[in-house]
Amino acid sequence: MFRSLPAVCTALLLTTAAASAETAGAKANDAGPITSAKISLDAAVGIAERHVNGKAVRAEYEKQKDGRWVYDVEVKADNAVSDVKVDSDEGTVIASTADQVDDDDDGDKAD
Repeated sequence: MFRSLPAVCTALLLTTAAASAETAGAKANDAGPITSAKISLDAAVGIAERHVNGKAVRAEYEKQKDGRWVYDVEVKADNAVSDVKVDSDEGTVIASTADQVDDDDDGDKAD
């Protein structure tokens, strides 16, 4: 069954938020702080897709090493994949780099 990325991301966030509420005393995840973001995940995905002229394949809300919260959107365009960081308050592209071929963001230049 095929679902759109925004629908999947919304379902993931809702599920994560519900799980977070159940484990209030446990280690925090990224779902709670998203309520303070001024733009939605859907909007960030659209911004990233337009920036690279491609289609998002993964998106998440994450805290950067400098403490700033951003949307990290992985976008496929032709045969390349880019990591696009979108400011969660301004809706502007902070960084866009070629994604390394791996299964995580550890060591990628934009992180």
